[in-house]
Amino acid sequence: MSSQATPAAPPAPASGPDSAYVRIRDVSKKFGGITAVDHVSLDIRRGEIFCLLGGSGSGKTTLLRMLAGFETPTAGTIEIDGQDLSRVPPYERPVNMMFQSYALFPHMSVERNVAFGLEQEHLGRDAIRRQVGEILEIVKMSGYGARKPHQLSGGQRQRVALARALVKRPKLLLLDEPLAALDRKLREHTQFELLNIQQRLGVTFIVVTHDQEEAMTLGTRLGVMNRGCIVQVGTPSDIYESPASRFVADFIGSVNMFEGQVYANGADGLCIRSADLGCTVRAERAAGCPRGATVWAAIRPEKIQIARAAAGTAAAPAENLVAGTVREIAYMGDTSIYLVRLDSGSMLRVTLPNVLRGAEGPIAREERVWLSWHGSSPVVLTE
Repeated sequence: MSSQATPAAPPAPASGPDSAYVRIRDVSKKFGGITAVDHVSLDIRRGEIFCLLGGSGSGKTTLLRMLAGFETPTAGTIEIDGQDLSRVPPYERPVNMMFQSYALFPHMSVERNVAFGLEQEHLGRDAIRRQVGEILEIVKMSGYGARKPHQLSGGQRQRVALARALVKRPKLLLLDEPLAALDRKLREHTQFELLNIQQRLGVTFIVVTHDQEEAMTLGTRLGVMNRGCIVQVGTPSDIYESPASRFVADFIGSVNMFEGQVYANGADGLCIRSADLGCTVRAERAAGCPRGATVWAAIRPEKIQIARAAAGTAAAPAENLVAGTVREIAYMGDTSIYLVRLDSGSMLRVTLPNVLRGAEGPIAREERVWLSWHGSSPVVLTE
């Protein structure tokens, strides 16, 4: 975690709930001949939790380190609350960073760990005691001040690290894979605790993660990164329901994606012939594409219905209706996943909620089924 000095009085920040608090303008970072971040521009609002989501090597951690001041941009500028911090060292930035490893001092108590940054600023003893007590109360660690890190659970160490990062009320808190060391149940619980703490303090959070569920839970907005670029920015529902490309559709959640050619485009949507799928796809929400254009239809598994009989008549080729044979079933507790081999030879993934306990007559492996979906479900992608 960077030590933080009290910054000089900044210019008056931009007003309005949607004004940019963090401005990243055409930022690039090269390491020798390798471009880690490639001309990224991004606005982050005051008081939001913004998640940078991407796979290994996508550039998200390098971008975070440039915000913290641990790396210097090769090109471009970074502003926080109206200040250009592109060449300002870490200890002079109104920024703190919470590392994946938590980086707690093993020989210090919880109270001393949290107080460390305040002590470096030579704050009075009473002020330090008051601020440490307040932040430990917020993270629900008030009764653990005398303990050492090795006497705490993983979740408790995570809270202490968060308290240490927040005790000086930075303008911006950077979190690098903050929950990666926790088991799944504790991670899910802690996600909501983080949300509550952030809303209570109003500090702007930027979270780097490769975990899609974590990003969807925490993020007010997400920025999906690939090969050093931001490929889409939006709310979790925007990114999931309206991906801008095949990469985003495939990276966020599970998706069935089939190539096809447009043969009709009218007021009621787009019609696509797909040999891979073995049926005509009608998509109500589709951008204008010329006839004959090659496109991809992306359909989320939970938007597909599965039944033993076809809806309506199967005498003629139908829209958004295919037949197949169930090859695999995975029972996940709240949901079941069906892998269905279509008559075309392609495999399609279907997810159904297990609403009724001990439902009778569940669909079994090797059973013949019909799959269908509503015209609003497919997302048509051109790239």
